[in-house]
Amino acid sequence: MVSLIVHDEWDVCSPRTNTHFFFILVAQQSMNGTEVLRIVDAIHRDKSIEKEIVFSGIEAAILSAARKHYGEEREAVIQIDRATGEVSAKIDGNPLDSDELGDLLGRIAAQTAKQVMIQKIREAERDAVYDEYLELRSFLVNGAVARADHGVTSVNLGKIEAILPKSEQIPGESHRVGDRVRAVVLDVRKAGSRVKVVLSRTHADLVRRLFEVEIPEVADRVIEVRSLAREAGYRSKVAVSCYDTNIDAVGACVGVRGSRIKTIVDELDGERIDIVRWNDSLQILIPNAMQPAEVEDVILCPMLGRVIVLVRDDQLSLAIGKKGQNVRLASKLVGWDIEVMTQDELDEQLERSVAAFSQIPPVTEDLAESLVSQGFFSFEDLSVIEPDDLQELSELSPEICAQIVEHAEVESEREELEADKRKALEREARRVEREAAELDAMTGQSLDGEPALDGEPAEAEATKQEAAKSESTAEDDSSSSKEAPKADGEPSSEELAASKETTPAEVTATQDETAAEQDEKQQPENES
Repeated sequence: MVSLIVHDEWDVCSPRTNTHFFFILVAQQSMNGTEVLRIVDAIHRDKSIEKEIVFSGIEAAILSAARKHYGEEREAVIQIDRATGEVSAKIDGNPLDSDELGDLLGRIAAQTAKQVMIQKIREAERDAVYDEYLELRSFLVNGAVARADHGVTSVNLGKIEAILPKSEQIPGESHRVGDRVRAVVLDVRKAGSRVKVVLSRTHADLVRRLFEVEIPEVADRVIEVRSLAREAGYRSKVAVSCYDTNIDAVGACVGVRGSRIKTIVDELDGERIDIVRWNDSLQILIPNAMQPAEVEDVILCPMLGRVIVLVRDDQLSLAIGKKGQNVRLASKLVGWDIEVMTQDELDEQLERSVAAFSQIPPVTEDLAESLVSQGFFSFEDLSVIEPDDLQELSELSPEICAQIVEHAEVESEREELEADKRKALEREARRVEREAAELDAMTGQSLDGEPALDGEPAEAEATKQEAAKSESTAEDDSSSSKEAPKADGEPSSEELAASKETTPAEVTATQDETAAEQDEKQQPENES
C-alpha cells in the first residue's frame, strides 16, 4: 500500500523562509491514513496553507504519477478521504487494489510526485504571502534595509524582501544597510513564483498612518483625519475634527510643546506639517486651509467647482506660497480649485471678462455679467459649460446656447495658440540670452570688448573705465584751449608761461636796478 514519510534531504521551501519541510511518496506494504493526516496538518501549521490546498496537492502528485505509469490516454481518478486520509485510485473506472497502488508509486513515479508536490506547496505559499500583504495595502510596515543599489532600496520585512524605489523615497533622504525604515505598502503583485511588494514613503497615507501611531486619540477614532494633502519632503496639510467638543483636535495632534508632531516631522525628514480644523462649511474650511495667510473673502463658483479667495496685497505672496505650494495644497485639501486674487485684480478681471463675452453676438451685457458672476472668466471656462446650464441662465433657445458654446471653443483654441506662441518666443529669448552669456564666459570678453583680468572685480574694472573716460575728457579740453584764437594785444599762453618762469639771477638784477633808481632820486633832494 501507500504511506507518506517525511525526510530531511529534499527542501520544498523557499530559502528566504528559512524553514525546512520535505516529503516523498514511497511504496510500502500497508496504507496509513493517519500518516497522511499528520503530514497535511504539519504543512498546514508550518506554512499557513489551507488543508484543502494540501490535499489537492497530494492528489495532483499521485495523479501525475499514475499518468506517467499508465499513460496519458488512460483516465485516472485519485481521491483522498478528508476524514480518514485513505487514498483511493481508479483507472478507466476500475479501482486499484493495494498491490497495484504500490506498483503505481514506485521510485521513479515518486520523483515525479515529489516535483508536483513541491510546486503546489510553493504556489500555495506564494498565494498565502500575496493575500497577507494585499490586506496590508496602504498600511504601515517596518523593516530593515537589506541593500541599496543605484537608489533602489530593498527592505527585509521578515517573510519577504520589499522594494522601495527611488521615486517613492522622500527627496534628499538616503538609506544605509541596517537602517530601520517605516513605509506604507503601495502595491502587491505576483511575479512568477515570487511576490513583489512595493513600498512608498511619499504617499499621503504614510502621514495618516504616522498620525495613528503617534497620536492615541487618532488611533482610538476620537480625532479623525478628514482630509490630507502632501508634497513629500516639503509640506503637508492635515484637516482634523473631533467628535468630543471638550477636546481641541489641533492641540491634541501637536502635543505638549509640539512633542507629538515633532516625532512625525523627524520621521518625515523635517517635512513641514500644517494642522487645520475641518469644517463642513467651505466658507470656514477654506480660510483655515489657506493658513498662515489671512483671507478677506471667499467666493464660491459651484458650476465650475472653483473658489475665488480674496486677500490683501501684503498677504498675496503668503497665500500663494513658494512656487504656488500653499494654494496648491489647500486646493487638494478642500477638493476645489482655488484662485487667489486681490480686490483690484478681481475688478479688472470682471471688466475684461464682461467685455470679452459681450463681443459674442447672442450674448447681451446682462448675460455676460451673469456668466462672470458664476465664475466664467475666460472663453476656456465658457467652452466647458453644459448647454442646459447656459439655457437656464440665459433663457435662450438650445440652438443659440450651442452657438455660444461653439464660439467660445473657437476663441479658446485661438487664445491657446497665441499663448503657445508667446511661450515659444519667451523660450527662444531665454535661449539666446543663455547662449550669449555662455559665449561671454568662454571668450572672457568684458562689456567694452577688452579682455578682463582674471580675478579682477567688476567694480575695479568699472572704476578704471571711468578714470580712462575722465582722462580723455581732460585731454580734449586742453586740446580745445590750444586751438582757440587769441585776441589782439593779448599775450599768448607761451608768453605767459615764459613770464612766469624766471631764474634767481634775473631776480637779483632786477632788485639792483630798483635800488640804483632810488639813490639817484635821493641825491637831488640832499643838494637842495
